[in-house]
Amino acid sequence: MAFGGTEAFPELGRHCQRPDCRQLDFLPFKCHACLKVFCLEHRVQESHNCPKAGHDSRKVVVCDVCSTSIETTGRAGQDEKEILTQHARSGKCDPKLKKKPTCGVRRCKEILTFSNCSTCKTCQMKVCLKHRFPADHACQGVKAKPAAATAVGNASRVNDKFLMALAQRNCKDCGMSGSAAARVSPPSTSRSTKAH
Repeated sequence: MAFGGTEAFPELGRHCQRPDCRQLDFLPFKCHACLKVFCLEHRVQESHNCPKAGHDSRKVVVCDVCSTSIETTGRAGQDEKEILTQHARSGKCDPKLKKKPTCGVRRCKEILTFSNCSTCKTCQMKVCLKHRFPADHACQGVKAKPAAATAVGNASRVNDKFLMALAQRNCKDCGMSGSAAARVSPPSTSRSTKAH
């Protein structure tokens, strides 16, 4: 039989190259070390007894004290505990490095993570989502305005834009000609009704 596939479709899929498996896999995995093709079950180097296992891999140990990662690649014969003790003795192990960043707003103790962190575009301060608006974190780049005054100012600007657009139309596209529009008087505000 060919290297992969079925009799009808020889190019479709590949057989696992582990001698005792030979399973036909339509989404095979290629080992980066030995460059052979394997099924899902034997894709890991340990599961197919790769002769070049660990050849290009990098291994890292994380210090419990300072959360620093220490690469162990190239240190053949050294135990992880031995590497960690050397790191502790080196003077680079500082427990202050383990402290997680918190919100920059005074009295806020929220721990900043990738999902709840926001950087202010004006003052570049990292804050939590509760304090993401400039008024909430006393932003130095923007003068704080009362919210009500800002809302009234925005409403008057929108109203002014509307009135300007209405004046520019000057009854164009209203369905009436200029003389007919002049003859029509505006509706009265009195509420008198006539009985017929």
